[in-house]
Amino acid sequence: MKRILLGPPLVSAELRNEKLSKPVALGVLAPDCISSSAYGTEQMLTQLIPAVGVAGFALVMPVTGVILALLLLLTLCYRDVVTTYTRTGGSYVVARENFGPRVAQVSAVALLIDYIVTVAVQTAAGTDAVASLLHVLWQVNIDHEKLWITAGVVCLLCYGNLRGIREAGRAFSLPTYLFVGATGLTVLTGMLRLAAGNLPRLSEADLHAPGAIDTGHPGGGLLMGASLLVLMRAFANGGSSLTGLEAVSNGVSAFRSPQGRNARRTLVVMSTLLGVLVLGVSTLAWQTHTVPFTSGSPTVLAQEAHLVFGQSAFGTAMFVIVQVATALILYTGGNTSFNGFPFLASFVAEDAFLPRQLTVRGHRLAFSNGIVVLTAASLALLVVTGGNLTKLVALYAIGVFTGFVMAAAGLVKHHWTRRERHRRTKIAVNAAAALASAAVVVVFAVSKFTEGAWMVVVVFPVGVWALIRTNHRYRTEADALEAAPASATATFRHRGVVHVLVDRLDLAVVNALHHGQSLRPDELHAVHFVIDEQHAEQLRRQWAANRAADVPLELVECPDRRLHHAVAALAARATADGHTDVTLLIPRRTYGPVSGRLLHARAGDRLAQAVDRLPHVAATLVPFDVRRALREAAAQAPGAHPGGAPPVGPGSVLPRKAAADRPAPVVPGGGGASIR
Repeated sequence: MKRILLGPPLVSAELRNEKLSKPVALGVLAPDCISSSAYGTEQMLTQLIPAVGVAGFALVMPVTGVILALLLLLTLCYRDVVTTYTRTGGSYVVARENFGPRVAQVSAVALLIDYIVTVAVQTAAGTDAVASLLHVLWQVNIDHEKLWITAGVVCLLCYGNLRGIREAGRAFSLPTYLFVGATGLTVLTGMLRLAAGNLPRLSEADLHAPGAIDTGHPGGGLLMGASLLVLMRAFANGGSSLTGLEAVSNGVSAFRSPQGRNARRTLVVMSTLLGVLVLGVSTLAWQTHTVPFTSGSPTVLAQEAHLVFGQSAFGTAMFVIVQVATALILYTGGNTSFNGFPFLASFVAEDAFLPRQLTVRGHRLAFSNGIVVLTAASLALLVVTGGNLTKLVALYAIGVFTGFVMAAAGLVKHHWTRRERHRRTKIAVNAAAALASAAVVVVFAVSKFTEGAWMVVVVFPVGVWALIRTNHRYRTEADALEAAPASATATFRHRGVVHVLVDRLDLAVVNALHHGQSLRPDELHAVHFVIDEQHAEQLRRQWAANRAADVPLELVECPDRRLHHAVAALAARATADGHTDVTLLIPRRTYGPVSGRLLHARAGDRLAQAVDRLPHVAATLVPFDVRRALREAAAQAPGAHPGGAPPVGPGSVLPRKAAADRPAPVVPGGGGASIR
């Protein structure tokens, strides 16, 4: 099934072929960042317009200016990150190397939360773009279907990434260039029309169209109804434009060599494109008065494209291209998390702060477990929020800006302890980036607390605590295992007793008896725990008729049907003399992978777990492949023994152990379950 769905497996030697070139890396890692320009300005307006009316269109420019200044600081900071630290992990690596592994978990939780929210935000915004296209052109409303569309896209992204990094990169890099070209042309055409004085603007009636956000204070002055909290909320929402900036640093190891230089150049190109597009979209919103809608569609960018290109055939075609490109990059923007989250999770798991299963590469060399975890978490978040973009943005920036703080602060310490060129400049830039990012975290937590940010504020410390506890558990277990060699020279027991657990007489039990004989124990027992009296009596007669390798069958009463307790009690009694080691042989019949799970219980595994804490007791599962026996039986002529094995039934004789090598069977006595 994996071969059909995911393609042939890749060997580890092919991992170097999965590395990304700079153009593909920009397409794979930049969509989250660049696509933020499609909704960043709109999210600012959702806070400004209701408070100050049409004056909010003018206020969006200074807020955009502050965000672009922060973009410059963070670009310089992360350029330093990918130059200094070329391993996957970004701010997590910086924090771990400079502040220690425990403090680094703050950055780990921040980034993991951000990646999960990014998938939800990007795909929800992409569905809004699709809804805008259908609403403007054909007046079709798909508000009730948006959640299901978004969930389907998340599953599609999961599938693409399970096929492998390179194939996902090739498929997901093209929308980035299509969006940059289409939106860039929209901005350029709008600026030319603005310079020519013929750029359209929405009328007063359009500002109050059904579903549009309430303008609140039409025509008011810039400060009418405004407050510091409103500006803080607008800045916090607009800060979502900078999310995804850390993706390059978290995916450095996915680049071709030289990784540091290629990542640095890709980062600069990505930040430049983001800055130009955010400034252009905000300027057009200021001049055209495009107003957000409560449902999320039509979007501000969709309205701008419609106004800039007009309603001619060419204008309609360009509008469709812009919307399709926007939807594609927003959808594939979620793919940035599918590249970053598994790498980061594997890195944190290597440090023993997350389950080790996240370090395993799958069928196609991708970190499949991390991809599946990210998919499940993002789908759960979409269901909880109903796929509403405004609700999701409220959860967005705290995680990523906390990561910015940790990266910048770590670089300050890194450069402070080293004598190098431009040391003071690097310290100043990174210190400014750390302070500015910390201010954004505080602003976001305060201004968005009642809108959903409280969930992140609550989950954050719990997540850090969980990671630290996971590491403590791993370290405790490692210490216990490392101490094992010192106790391995403890008292050696001279007697070996083997118990073969029998539920029925068949080839699987015969195989287990043969294995028990090969161990050459001092005593070999065949034990059946009586839960069903009729079945036990039938088994006893069948066993006697077959003479079962001269190993008598012992029937142990289990009136309370607590089989696990009865097995543990039997093993404990056998080792009570202080001189005996006990081995339990449990026949395990293996069937087809699907039918075996549906039709057959795997009781052997649970029986083995029942004695795993008893000293001087070992449980061994003795496998028997039923499918192979069926194939061999089908290949034999009628009447032949399957696979050359002897028949098991009344009157048949099982292979015997030589009398000289076989000790006399011993039936243990004592309390507990009775033996007959």
